[in-house]
Amino acid sequence: MESSEAIRPEKMGPLVMKETWNTPGSFVSWERSENIYIVRGERGGIVFVFLNDEMFRMKVFRNKVPDLTTTAAVLAESCVPHLFPVEENDGQLTFTTSAIRLIIEKTSLLLRVENMDGKVIMQQNLTSWSPRGASHAEYDMQPDSHFYGLGEKASFLDKRGERYTNWNTDVFAPHLPEIEALYESIPLLIHMHGALSYGLFLDNTGRSDFDMRSHGVAFTIGCSTGAYDIYFINGPEMKDVVKRYTSLTGRIALPPKWAIGYHQSRYSYMNQQEVLQLARTFREKNIPCDVIYLDIHYMDEYRVFTFDPVHFPEPDKMIAELRGLGVRIIPIVDPGVKKDPNYEVYKQGVLEKHFCRRLEGDIFFGEVWPGISAFPDFSDVRTAEWWGDLHKYYTDLGIQGIWNDMNEPAVFNESKTMDLDVMHFNNGRPVTHEEYHNLYGMMMSKATYEGLAEHMGGERPFVLTRAGYAGIQRYAAVWTGDNRSFWEHMAMAMPMVLNMGLSGLAFSGPDIGGFAHHTSAQLLVRWTQMGVFFPYCRNHSSIGTLRQEPWSFGEEVEGILREFIGLRYRWMPHLYNLFHEAEMTGLPVIRPLILEYPRDPHVTNLCDQFLLGENVLIAPVYRPDTEHRSVYLPEGLWIDYWDGEVHEGGRHILAAAPLRIMPMYVKAGTFVAEGPLKQYALEDTAESVIFHLYGAEARSGFFAAFTLYEDDGHSFSYKKGHYSEISVHAAGEEGGLRLGWTYTVREYAPRRDMLRFALCYPNFAAASVDGLPEVSLEQLEEGRTGWARNGKNGALIIQVNDAARGGELRIQAVRAEEELNRKE
Repeated sequence: MESSEAIRPEKMGPLVMKETWNTPGSFVSWERSENIYIVRGERGGIVFVFLNDEMFRMKVFRNKVPDLTTTAAVLAESCVPHLFPVEENDGQLTFTTSAIRLIIEKTSLLLRVENMDGKVIMQQNLTSWSPRGASHAEYDMQPDSHFYGLGEKASFLDKRGERYTNWNTDVFAPHLPEIEALYESIPLLIHMHGALSYGLFLDNTGRSDFDMRSHGVAFTIGCSTGAYDIYFINGPEMKDVVKRYTSLTGRIALPPKWAIGYHQSRYSYMNQQEVLQLARTFREKNIPCDVIYLDIHYMDEYRVFTFDPVHFPEPDKMIAELRGLGVRIIPIVDPGVKKDPNYEVYKQGVLEKHFCRRLEGDIFFGEVWPGISAFPDFSDVRTAEWWGDLHKYYTDLGIQGIWNDMNEPAVFNESKTMDLDVMHFNNGRPVTHEEYHNLYGMMMSKATYEGLAEHMGGERPFVLTRAGYAGIQRYAAVWTGDNRSFWEHMAMAMPMVLNMGLSGLAFSGPDIGGFAHHTSAQLLVRWTQMGVFFPYCRNHSSIGTLRQEPWSFGEEVEGILREFIGLRYRWMPHLYNLFHEAEMTGLPVIRPLILEYPRDPHVTNLCDQFLLGENVLIAPVYRPDTEHRSVYLPEGLWIDYWDGEVHEGGRHILAAAPLRIMPMYVKAGTFVAEGPLKQYALEDTAESVIFHLYGAEARSGFFAAFTLYEDDGHSFSYKKGHYSEISVHAAGEEGGLRLGWTYTVREYAPRRDMLRFALCYPNFAAASVDGLPEVSLEQLEEGRTGWARNGKNGALIIQVNDAARGGELRIQAVRAEEELNRKE
């Protein structure tokens, strides 16, 4: 006798049915409900929320008005709705702000955004959804379209012709241009066409897809589950898009200076003695270093919030000795909590219901480094606070930074992550892991950052994360994961980090030297030369590979690495200033040339060189046995950092690049702030500063200006106004130059008595400096005020008292014939 099991559907063969996607249909009505606008079609509609004159949110609904709560990516204070005039006629509905018009065609609910000149910025042609909950929309793509953003994605800078998936994924190998999903998911696409740029941010924490490849004249943005909730962000410049996107999702918190220093890591430094000897070697060799990382082997059988009692028996003494050397420890902390009833963290998590569970109540277990493990549900405030508070274990030892890894979350199973039906209870609004996945890593880092801040007595914490979602920049720096010691990976790091910067992740970088595989002396030199100008600067290598500490390849290589790591520390005032700018504006620390030169057709996909801030150009060498490379200089005059040669921009040049040199150029009219060489960022030395002015000219029309931000470098006091800003400027005039400086804010007093100015290449020949005597370089070093000429490069050096009132000097230039005679 057979039961009904005999006619199970799968035994009858496949049932072939074409899935029908629905659209909202034609316009039916519109209404204003409080401060939102609801546009209804025959089968659904779209809710519009205007955030300001330049940004609006549009969320698709099917049968009813959607829930307008947002994800944790979006700042609540940025979502205050605004009302704007609405006009309706037989064919269209038009919303008008001071900057844009949003036009809705009634026949199809096609959306078009125009500027006030009537030029089309964005056109959304089709919005549709499947019976199973997937959604997508189609947008116009022009012949001159270029695409940027999308966070951590492989391949080149311009994403036209590519397709990417947002699904945080543990990808140990391979990292190739064809890989569509890596550890981070930032669903922001910046579309530039002609002189117009705009951004589209899809706030969906499940799987989403951005396809700029398949349709020729259109691109699509879709999601497989959850709401189609998208933000339009107007430019018209790409800089405007970045600033507005980061006003929506947040900007980096100013890190402590030590976090901007050089970091050294390996998987793993295996015991306490090895770590201490590593730090001592840095100091003995005078190679600056601020941080040493502890990978998973420091733990007791990979239990987080523990130290191995055999290999790290006295972590408190180790950390104290390291702090005496100016070195901080950053231990790795993964989300997997070992299943062990004798392990207090696991016991608390079970008894207090902090772990992710299935709907029926069973804890989800997966295998990671500790073996079978449970995973905290960071979606719930109660659990996030519990997790954050556990970090008191580390802060009591003097630890001020944490490394979050494996937080995609990674699980050693076929799907590489949690089962999709695992629940996140989300403060009473439960969602499945399928819907929440991309947010998990960010919420872990948020809990970590807030827990550290709670227990650090006003000091700024540092968190490094592998996984994240839009808004992660508020809590953590991001590195690009498990790359390889390949020249191709060094080259690929540039467009990856540049697009991360355009996506709000201003504090990011790759593992210098490459993590897996074996580095070489040349590769380590060239990667370090590039890496010291990336926002995040860490050398990291895998177990079983060649060592790649700076001294690992002999004295010549060691000397080059010492010089370039030292260069990062000498440039620390300038770097710190750029981090402050990133906190205030959202603009990245390093930038693709297209961000500063959007009308230059040569730079739309230029990604083997980059800008540090606006006016310093870095051109790494990323091929072996290469002593020359082509460098593109945009408009203006550019001065070779090493020898002072002046180059006219708007063209390519062939730059000499022997192993000791990485091509660098400073735009004429630029101030660069340098400080003393330190062995660690907060070394207790005088905070001297030299303002280098490149390309000064004694002519009417020359002008340069710069503002240097300074604070104590480690506490949150700056948020209470305890900082200083000194503005410097130089104005050319016939026969001379006026150099001035003034403190616009001086609530923080740097520990120095003098300011220095250096008028660098091309040589500025001075006959006199009003009110200052000509002295020797030795007298300047002894603390005398005055001016001197540096015999090495001819730079004019001026030293003045660092007075709160500021000051101004007139520099009298040598006449041309006098200068000729002097040189002869």
